[in-house]
Amino acid sequence: MYSKVIRHRKKIAGDSFASEAATEGFSKYPRKITEILAARGVECPDDLDYRLAQLIPPSTLLNADKASEEIYNAIELNKSILIIGDFDADGATSSAVMVKALKMLGATDIDFLVPDRFKFGYGLSVKLVEHAAQFKPDLIITVDNGISNHDGVERANQLTIPVIITDHHLAGETLPDAAVIVNPNQPDDSFASKNLAGVGVAFYVMLMLRNLMRDKGWFERRSIAEPNLAELLDLVALGTVADVVPLDKNNRILVEQGLKRIRSGKACVGINALLEVAKRDPKRCVSTDLGFAVGPRLNAAGRLQDMSIGINCLLAQSDKQANLLARQLDNLNRQRREIEQSMLDDANRNIEELLLSEQALNWSKEEQQSKQRPPSLCLFNSSWHQGVIGILASRVKDRLNRPVVIFAEDKDDENVYAKGSARSVPGVHIRDVLALVDSRHPNLILKFGGHAMAAGLTILASDFEFFAQSFNEATQLILGEDTISDEILTDAGLSDTDMTIDFSRQLRNLGPWGQGFPEPIFDDEFVIVSKRVVAEKHLKLVFGRDNEVFDAIYFFYDDSLSLEENDVVQVVYKLDINEFRGNQSLQLIVEQIIIE
Repeated sequence: MYSKVIRHRKKIAGDSFASEAATEGFSKYPRKITEILAARGVECPDDLDYRLAQLIPPSTLLNADKASEEIYNAIELNKSILIIGDFDADGATSSAVMVKALKMLGATDIDFLVPDRFKFGYGLSVKLVEHAAQFKPDLIITVDNGISNHDGVERANQLTIPVIITDHHLAGETLPDAAVIVNPNQPDDSFASKNLAGVGVAFYVMLMLRNLMRDKGWFERRSIAEPNLAELLDLVALGTVADVVPLDKNNRILVEQGLKRIRSGKACVGINALLEVAKRDPKRCVSTDLGFAVGPRLNAAGRLQDMSIGINCLLAQSDKQANLLARQLDNLNRQRREIEQSMLDDANRNIEELLLSEQALNWSKEEQQSKQRPPSLCLFNSSWHQGVIGILASRVKDRLNRPVVIFAEDKDDENVYAKGSARSVPGVHIRDVLALVDSRHPNLILKFGGHAMAAGLTILASDFEFFAQSFNEATQLILGEDTISDEILTDAGLSDTDMTIDFSRQLRNLGPWGQGFPEPIFDDEFVIVSKRVVAEKHLKLVFGRDNEVFDAIYFFYDDSLSLEENDVVQVVYKLDINEFRGNQSLQLIVEQIIIE
């Protein structure tokens, strides 16, 4: 891994924030916390008001009203509605939210279908539509997909099955010919948050549908109690965090309200079961628990088998059913980890050779001679697992700090394909890079879609080398005169008075932290008092400073570092509260150690 240069975050908000915070109920926080908030654009205490009343109104989401009309008419006529999701955690939670909400609202003929990635690929493909037609749906509603599936929508139209698309991925130059499209990122949509996950879009459409039903007197006529759709916010929080969308204020409201439900014991039995197998306490659940414990177990189903396992876990009505499915997901996640580690070992064994290979990566001779990293990296191995290439792309991206596309082989009766998963770094919009490649070399990319930091694509396997070169060139063009920074942003150091359990607890309570609203991270100089390896891959440390000592843990530590007791090191870390046998103690979570 390339060592990063530390840079301290600058305040985005004005200096007036700290003084305003002191007079608006924030006097209980030390100045360091007000500085942390200011560096994240918090301009006033209202930015931390996460009440549901602060949500952007659903009526401002383009076509949410039209979608709710179409769905209402289908429900009133007792038509069959088929939800078609995606095979990741966002798609699973979107499907569960839509199914649960429609049933709560009085719909009776509801089913869901999620594509098997190995049979149908991503989204509303032609094959999937033809398979879905066997269920004889009167209406198809997509969640977390559909915006790039022109052919699938056209096939549905040929079969006289209207399609409502709910999605959040970036639209192409043209839109599918669907009955209705709800997507905050489609042209002419002025919705104030472009960062909704797929599950957020699905939730908003259901809010709009409930409002319509209320206006039409649906609940009174059917003697149905108007449902509280806030009961679904645990699912919305999970999908939002797991999809790593930026946590602007609107998304923070959705996530924090969902976390409150989980912590108060009001989560669905499926989420509780997943937290249990992950050994996480629901009463102390934070966004990182959803992102790093629950989300991966849910994703494992879509990566290795069938995401319907995950959706059924989220839809489970009993503890027994949920626990059974959660254990199955946990086992799949263990298998996923083994496959991932094998692929990562394979990549690591060859990565230095690959980085020097002009044929594989199309570097210039000057780049090879200077041993600099290229603007991007593309790797292809026919033995790699399609369901795990996204994780491998993230791991390699983290190691090299470059946009990465990892390809695995796929076949049909006629061709051998390379199916790719792309991950990017700040400053490089990955879908824009793919769009540029597509415009410069039409027909090279057979299909693609995604957003700023992640995307998927398919090419012919025989075109891999040409694609790698084209992708590298397009990345350079997108960057222009800019370079990809190796800086790591921190919130500077902490004084001894802030290195406390109380300070750490205050930080935790100011969340949810996540993409776009990063969890505070600090850097300080320490002396290594002691160190020992635990569980073969983690490093347990004790740091010393000014006659104080601090326990620390370095998960999956970089064993290439030469660390000795009494070494003076620069440590990049987060604060955490460790619980052991009922006792709490402050613990530093090490992100990186820089040897002076």
